[in-house]
Amino acid sequence: MSFISELNRRRTFGIISHPDAGKTTLTEKLLLFGGAIQEAGAVKSNKIKKGATSDFMEIERQRGISVATSVLAFEYNGIKINILDTPGHKDFAEDTFRTLTAVDSVIVVIDVAKGVEEQTEKLVEVCRMRNIPMIVFINKLDREGKDAFDLLDEVEQKLGLKVCPMSFPIGMGYDFKGIYNLWEKNVNIFTGDPKKDIEDTVEITDLSSPELERLVGESHANDLRDNIELVDGIYPKFDKKNYLDGEQQPVFFGSALNNFGVRELLDCFVEIAPKPRPKQSEERLVAPDEDKFTGFVFKIHANMDPNHRNRLAFVKVVSGEFKRNTPYLHVRHNKKLKFSSPNAFFAEKKEIVDISYPGDIVGLQDTGNFKIGDTLTEGEIINYKGVPSFSPEHFRYINNADPMKSKQLYKGIDQLMDEGVAQLFTLELNGRKVIGTVGALQYEVIQYRLEHEYGAKCTYENLNVHKACWVEPENEKSEEFKDFKRIKQRFLAKDKRGQLVFLADSMFTLQMTEQKYPSIKFHYTSEFK
Repeated sequence: MSFISELNRRRTFGIISHPDAGKTTLTEKLLLFGGAIQEAGAVKSNKIKKGATSDFMEIERQRGISVATSVLAFEYNGIKINILDTPGHKDFAEDTFRTLTAVDSVIVVIDVAKGVEEQTEKLVEVCRMRNIPMIVFINKLDREGKDAFDLLDEVEQKLGLKVCPMSFPIGMGYDFKGIYNLWEKNVNIFTGDPKKDIEDTVEITDLSSPELERLVGESHANDLRDNIELVDGIYPKFDKKNYLDGEQQPVFFGSALNNFGVRELLDCFVEIAPKPRPKQSEERLVAPDEDKFTGFVFKIHANMDPNHRNRLAFVKVVSGEFKRNTPYLHVRHNKKLKFSSPNAFFAEKKEIVDISYPGDIVGLQDTGNFKIGDTLTEGEIINYKGVPSFSPEHFRYINNADPMKSKQLYKGIDQLMDEGVAQLFTLELNGRKVIGTVGALQYEVIQYRLEHEYGAKCTYENLNVHKACWVEPENEKSEEFKDFKRIKQRFLAKDKRGQLVFLADSMFTLQMTEQKYPSIKFHYTSEFK
């Protein structure tokens, strides 16, 4: 197959939602349709022995939540699909923000009973800033929930989207009869038995046909006709250009757990979703069909295999072909690296690939060369815009609980911080280590992984810090800056890159400090240079 036809058959997307809306379950079912797995595992129920394929860290299996973004690929109708399943839990939002730099489109999952939740709002905002095309999937229709029109209004108002329903539910909860697919003009009847053939759809091109009554009963048939008439009257027709420009969002209804409405979503997605898109670097816009390879690291995962202490850097191919055993320029280090075993993914199964195309995600074995946001090219100096570190919300001292294992502890902390799990600050005064995270749950994850992957135990001590601000003096030699460093010595630390950080214990302290030292700027993100 030629380079261009390989490029045209790639679709790379992320699935985002509030925790528990059914994101991982939807991922599983998409894989099921792609023939990539034989039976899908539900995330919650302990009765099913098979855990979800995309949750491969032990703590995810215990908690029933996804904490790391996983990458899954499968083929469907001749299209190569790469899914990036993101953690929904707000404590892991940074991982999700970074993943959004690597996707070409997004599916937003919304729980029919809870509607639009806060985490969904934040993530959709990031997508809208970047004009990422979005499809909305309203999930869990086999349970009681909000009225379909109310939900569509909520999505429009809270998320600021322009929706265009592509399917519509018939009944809901215990009374749920099925879905009418406006895109393909057919009715899919819900039996409640996932083992039954999922392809069981009845084509109804004319809603006034008596066949509809026979399928769903008279009252449901009449409701559906009224509803579809309303949909046609209120909502715009689907326009592919508007969707690709991020100005219109198709909406599907279904129940991922029951395999219901998923095939419709996938068929439509394959047809309308964008091919790999151009990406803006600091120097220029890079088009996917350029000859020369470029790509960037959007995630680093330490200890994919605890026996080998290995790290994997996830690289999104932006342009050209990535070939095995070919030397590429690591732009930040300005040195050539070559990779003898680049991986392609299927959850925890990895296989070595010889050649990857734009839109693909490649896993590269890493011995510590990579940081998030690093760019690889065939020689051109390009820097893709990374995602900055945000100022953490929680701060704790980290202490070594086993003096014999201090080497393991520091190595573990070092690698986990490279992964972007949290941020490490070292106090200037006494060299104590402080870990800052976006959410409190991360402390448990760090503690758990240090013990199980590095054999190191740690304890935490609370630290009263309101915000960490990156410090940018106008003149490093000025008396004002020296004075600031002397007086605020107790509150100063260095981040992992050696940048100076001021740990303010309250909003008031921060405001007073800003007034007292007008020539010093305080930043909430690390990318101010």
